[in-house]
Amino acid sequence: MIHYDKCPLCLSEKISLHFQTKDHFLSRENYSLMKCTDCGFIFTQDHPDTEHIGKYYESAAYLSHKDSAKGLSGRLYRLSRRLMLRKKRETVKSVTGRKTGDLLDIGSGAGHFLNEMKSSGWNVRGIEINDGARESSVSAFGIDVLPPEKILNLPELGFDCITLWHVLEHFQDPFGYAAVISRLLKPEGVCIIALPNCRSSDARHYRQFWAAYDVPRHLWHFTPETFRRFAEKTGFKIESIKRLPLDVFYISSLSEKYKGSTLSFIEGTIKGLWFSFISSLNMKKSSSLVYLLRKIS
Repeated sequence: MIHYDKCPLCLSEKISLHFQTKDHFLSRENYSLMKCTDCGFIFTQDHPDTEHIGKYYESAAYLSHKDSAKGLSGRLYRLSRRLMLRKKRETVKSVTGRKTGDLLDIGSGAGHFLNEMKSSGWNVRGIEINDGARESSVSAFGIDVLPPEKILNLPELGFDCITLWHVLEHFQDPFGYAAVISRLLKPEGVCIIALPNCRSSDARHYRQFWAAYDVPRHLWHFTPETFRRFAEKTGFKIESIKRLPLDVFYISSLSEKYKGSTLSFIEGTIKGLWFSFISSLNMKKSSSLVYLLRKIS
C-alpha cells in the first residue's frame, strides 16, 4: 500500500480524512479519501502499489477495456461513446487548428477514439497497459498501440496533440507522466486531459457513493483549482476548460446503483438532467471536465 504523510500536490503536512468510501465496483474494500487543508487536493490514501493494482481491473464489466459488457450500463456506455467520439474529434481539430497531424492517446483502451481520428486523416499512436485492449486495437482497427514502458521510445517533440481521456487519475506517478508528455509534445502542441470533477453537483450529492471516485483505481480527485495547480507545477498552462456533458448520466446511474436503487437508470437519468442543468449555469459544477493545456514557454 502507498501511504502519504504529506499532500502529494503541495507537500503540506496538513492533511486530514475527508471521508471514507469503498470499491463499489469490484472488491468492496474500504478506502480513505484524504484532503489537504492548504490546497484542497483530495487523494486516495493507502492505495495498492503498481505491483498489486492490476487485480482491481480484472473484471469483464470494466467498460474502459471491454466492449461486450451486458446490461443497461453497458448499452448506456456504448451509446454515450458513439456520441462523444465525434465531439472529441471536433475538439482536437478545433484546439489544434489542424485538420490532420500526429496524435498520441495515452490510455487508449480498445482504440475507438484512435480509430475515429485515424479515419479523419490523423497519424495516430496509442499507449495502453491492458494486453487485451492493445490486441483489440490492432485486430479491429490496425492501430499501433504500445505498452506504457515503450512510451520513452517515442520521438521527442513528435506530437501535435496528446490526449488522456479519464486516465491521469489512474497514474501512480502523474508528475512523472506530465514530464514525459512535455518531452513528446511539440512546442505549439496541445495536451487534452479529461478528468472527473469532485467539486461537481453530482459528487457532492452522492458523496461516498459517487461512482467517479472509483477507488482504488482512481488515485487523484481533482477540482478545477487543484488541477490548475498541478498543471502549473508540471510546466503547463490551462488554455481553456470544457464540459463533457454526457458523463453525468452514466456516473449518476452507476452512483444510484451503488446506493442500492432498483431503478438506477431511471433515477440516474432524472438526476443527471438536473445536474446537467446546474453545470450549464456553472461549468465548475460539471461532473467531468476537459482541460486544454499548452507548455509554458
